[in-house]
Amino acid sequence: MPRKTYITAEEKKLPGHKPMKDRLTLALCANATSDCKVKPLLVYRSENPRAFKAHKVLKEKLQVMWRSNSKVWVTRQFFIEWMNLAFGPAVKKCLTENGLPLKCLLLLDNAPGHPPGLEDDILDEYNFIKVLYLPANTTSILQPMNQQVILNFKKLHTKHLFTLCFEVTEDTNLTLREFWKDHYNIVICLKLLDLSWQGVTRRTLNSAWKKLWPSVVAEYDSEGFDQTPDPPVEEEIVSIGPGSWFLVPYCSLRKIMSSRSMGLEVDEADVVELVEEHAEEFTTEELKELQKIAHMEVMVELSRKEEVEEEEVLTSREIREILGMWQKVSDFVEKRHPEKLHTRRASAYYLISISVEEQLAYWRPVMIRHGGH
Repeated sequence: MPRKTYITAEEKKLPGHKPMKDRLTLALCANATSDCKVKPLLVYRSENPRAFKAHKVLKEKLQVMWRSNSKVWVTRQFFIEWMNLAFGPAVKKCLTENGLPLKCLLLLDNAPGHPPGLEDDILDEYNFIKVLYLPANTTSILQPMNQQVILNFKKLHTKHLFTLCFEVTEDTNLTLREFWKDHYNIVICLKLLDLSWQGVTRRTLNSAWKKLWPSVVAEYDSEGFDQTPDPPVEEEIVSIGPGSWFLVPYCSLRKIMSSRSMGLEVDEADVVELVEEHAEEFTTEELKELQKIAHMEVMVELSRKEEVEEEEVLTSREIREILGMWQKVSDFVEKRHPEKLHTRRASAYYLISISVEEQLAYWRPVMIRHGGH
């Protein structure tokens, strides 16, 4: 969200809810001919968010490889797991299906999660994968994903986010803050991320290699691919008040941007800020805030588990009723079953298996009636 929105200004007034501090890291990957999008690696601050339980989400079924740590960083271990569990299988399948030799070159920038020597950690079945690191400080110039791919992805995500916000708040009195707090969570975010990644077109992915590998773009175009470069995500200037304008993706957002009830007090400069701030490094304060939020959620989850465990403890009355029922069944079986010895042994085994606490709870009233003996 742009920093000048109402929800940003009101953020400090929301106890225990800091939406603008919540972050995730997403690693995107695709091939030069744009016919193979690899499952993204996603790092979040929580391993099992509360929304996953509410929506019965299975992490194995997600369209991303889910990993977590308190700092929301892509670690070496996470990246190695992604290469062996997502990248390797996807590349091998793509090459096999297209009748191509098993040869692959993975281009990486010098991000902290891409340390040297990654080839040594690739499984033997994917030893056809070679890793090449781009020169330092060339990511913005050469890295294909930085040539409009990530930018278009972010614009598409912003489009889907505001479209959802409009659909939820239309014909209601809900504010932007209420939408963010009560109608948006990590599960919905994952759906929007998947829509955005699928929305990045093949032309965008292929043309992104123009600076690093021009011939692959020309060769692909000569095979009938539309040579017109994929246009950037459509934008338009929308008025949100006298002398105030906002550059937004897609016309479907016109109503939401022009609505004062949504608390949007921004100008066109905020759009640039919105796109650029995604690339900003975390400050020490932000990292501490994220750790506090993660710790607080863990403590809340533990307290809920303790409450559930307390609720599951049987009372003396319930135990007494259950044992009374068993006694009736036992008496009935002993009278009707021809093998008396077996029935007595079964009854004795059942009573022995009952815990000492349960037996005391059952016999306590009897002991009191007989003077505690």
